[in-house]
Amino acid sequence: MTAFTWAQVVARRLARHGLAAPATDLAATVSAMCGAHAQVMSAAEASIGVRVAGITRADVRHALWQDRTLVKTRGPRGTVHLLAAADLPMWTGALGALPAPPYAGGANALMTPDQVDQVVAAVAAALKDAELTGEELTAEVVARCGPWAGERVMEAFQDKWPRWMQAMETASRRGAMCFGPNRGRQTTYTSPARWLPGFTAEPGQVALPELVRRYLYAYGPATPAHFAKWLSIGQRWAQELFATAGLQQVTVDGSPAWVAAGDTAMPAGRPRGVRLLPYFDAYGIGCHPREKVFPGRAGERALNRGQAGNYAVLLVDGTVAGIWHQRRSGKRIAVTVEAFGTLRPSRLKALGEQVERLGQILEGTPTLTLGEVTVGGHA
Repeated sequence: MTAFTWAQVVARRLARHGLAAPATDLAATVSAMCGAHAQVMSAAEASIGVRVAGITRADVRHALWQDRTLVKTRGPRGTVHLLAAADLPMWTGALGALPAPPYAGGANALMTPDQVDQVVAAVAAALKDAELTGEELTAEVVARCGPWAGERVMEAFQDKWPRWMQAMETASRRGAMCFGPNRGRQTTYTSPARWLPGFTAEPGQVALPELVRRYLYAYGPATPAHFAKWLSIGQRWAQELFATAGLQQVTVDGSPAWVAAGDTAMPAGRPRGVRLLPYFDAYGIGCHPREKVFPGRAGERALNRGQAGNYAVLLVDGTVAGIWHQRRSGKRIAVTVEAFGTLRPSRLKALGEQVERLGQILEGTPTLTLGEVTVGGHA
């Protein structure tokens, strides 16, 4: 059985994320990292920018809205992601084959399975050749499904949303909708087929094993429990997928883990580099074991009840070694970095270069302050 050290695993993950040496292809990098979390769009832009040489947030936006090599939709865990458009058949095939989200099933369900199917079909028809706001889409869904779809019964942020909206994640999973460009301050939705002409979802039995292999390429070696947490599925589901995806068992410091069959290549040398990763960056969320990625003080300060992503992190040699925060005023970007230990001169220099790179990505003028970050985690 192939045996790896933890240092080798970290070096491999950094290389495959474009965090050891910058990548050159924007869409390919987003594909390799299994998507960039985009609930906070500026964080997605920084997440991609820190991995791809020379690009700015304008390049990410151009790839999304003009070139359409990226698509904004719901990805792993039902959260908003930027995904490579070329990967849409795989993503929708895999996500569409998963069980319904816990909040939409059992006693929590606001619709029958038949009504969910009606809503998904109505959404697909309404968005086929259109970009609609939430209010406009609600009117279209109600017109196609009936008044029940518009009843304001879904609890949401101290308000109530129309019933049909409980099926929005399912509609995204099945490839019926994605995000369109904002109309002023209003979010719009449209059809993924406008990004990928001729788009159809792959069969689930093909797409799910491929998603497992893609995950392991970026985050492996890993276990079914790690994959279950990343995708927000039950561990039994994950174990069954690992058993049928064509994987190879290895060990990491003596503990069992898995990679795609034959994918045992490791970079030469130890993990190196200083990086500033934004909120919800894929590396921190997808990499396990948590206690090794977020050791000691990092586990107390940079996690929220064990959850990664709520704090922007300072990564040193592939391990979380601090948190940071930015405050923007016009073109000025004030960056505060709280390191969890003393940074030697070479790392301080690298940190300064990272702050300058962040300014380039976000098209602003950055300044660096070393000190305590007093702002809480992102909700």
